[in-house]
Amino acid sequence: QVQLVESGGGLVQPGGSLRLSCAASGSIFSINAMGWYRRAPGKERELVAAITSSGSTNYADSVKGRFTIARDNAKNTVYLQMNSLKADDAAVYYCHINQQVPWWRERDREVWGQGTLVTVSS
Repeated sequence: QVQLVESGGGLVQPGGSLRLSCAASGSIFSINAMGWYRRAPGKERELVAAITSSGSTNYADSVKGRFTIARDNAKNTVYLQMNSLKADDAAVYYCHINQQVPWWRERDREVWGQGTLVTVSS
């Protein structure tokens, strides 16, 4: 099985920065994309940022210009640099990967991390 471990969450003041990390380990095949989702209290889960194996990126409109997603393929790690944090950014952030797998490993096509909490003071 593939495991995703997030780190880097914490408490930050508005305007501050945090860098989230997600390391993948286990039975990793060919990764199509890695990304970050978040869920805030009372809100639906939303995509924050994603990056494909070729380096193409996609960001939620609310974080464009403030967040940057990056990857280290050699280490199977994805990062999310979060700058100019706002109160609305407070949420549990989840790492996610989508990978190409054979039918006998369908369980590992979509993998989620346990989440890391980001708190932004008001």
